[in-house]
Amino acid sequence: MNNAETILRDLQQDYESKHFDGYFQAERHEMLKYIPPDAKTILDVGCAGGSFGQLLKQERTVEVWGIEPSAAAAHAANDRLDRVMCDIFSSHLDLPKRYFDCIIFNDVLEHLVDPDAALNLCHDLLSDRGVIVASIPNVRYFDNIWNLLILKKWEYTDWGILDRTHLRFFTYRSIEQTFAKAGYAIDRLEGINPLETMHPHHLRRFNLLNWLSSKRVGDMRYLQFAVIARSKVIRSEISHKVTRPEITRSEITDSTVSYLAASGSDRA
Repeated sequence: MNNAETILRDLQQDYESKHFDGYFQAERHEMLKYIPPDAKTILDVGCAGGSFGQLLKQERTVEVWGIEPSAAAAHAANDRLDRVMCDIFSSHLDLPKRYFDCIIFNDVLEHLVDPDAALNLCHDLLSDRGVIVASIPNVRYFDNIWNLLILKKWEYTDWGILDRTHLRFFTYRSIEQTFAKAGYAIDRLEGINPLETMHPHHLRRFNLLNWLSSKRVGDMRYLQFAVIARSKVIRSEISHKVTRPEITRSEITDSTVSYLAASGSDRA
C-alpha cells in the first residue's frame, strides 16, 4: 500500500469513527431556503444519514437520491431517501445524465481529494434548469482566526472548520474562484450561521476589528457560506432526452447492501 492509499484509508477510518448522531444526523434547516422551489429531482452528495433529504421530502413533492461513503450513514439514509449509493462521488457511478434539478454539497467539497473534479462531473448530471447548492466552511471565520492569531492554536477536531477529515479550506474569494474555474456562474453567495449565533462572546471583538479595517473583514462573521451556482457549459453533445430511471425498493436496497456486506454491516 502506497502513502496515498494509506492516507485515504486513515481518513476513511476517521470518517467512520465520527459520533453518528452528532455528525451524520444534522438536519441543516438553514439550507432549505436555497433549494429552488421548482426542483423535483435532487442529488444529495454526502447525504450522511439522509436527514436533510428527509426534510425536503416532508416539505415538497421531490425525488431525492443520496451518495454517502459511510456504510452506517448510508444504511440510515436508505430508509429516508428514494435511492442511496454507498460510495464516493465519482464518474464510475451509474447516475442519469441531465436528470437532477439540484445537486447538493452540504459541507462536502472540503472533504474531497479533488473538489474541482466533483464540480466538473456535475455539468453532465444537471438538468437544463439545474443548479448546485452548497454549504462550505469559511476558514476565515472569526473564531478560527482568533484561535490562530491570539491563542496560537490550529488544532484539528472531530467536526467544525478544522475537522480532521477536511482536505481543503475555503474563503469567500476562493469559493468564487473555484466555481468560476469549474465553469459555473454563481447566482447567490452569502454567509450563514453568523458569529452572534455560533460564538456570541466574540461579537464585540469582531465589530471592533471590522470597524478598524473599514469593514473589510465582514466575511469573518460567518461560519459557512451558502452557494447557488449554475453551469455555463454548453452540453450539445449530450442528448436532450432524459430517461427517467425506474426506482424500486429492491434497487435501493441492493445499491447499499453489497457495500455493507463487504464493509461489515454490524456497524450500521
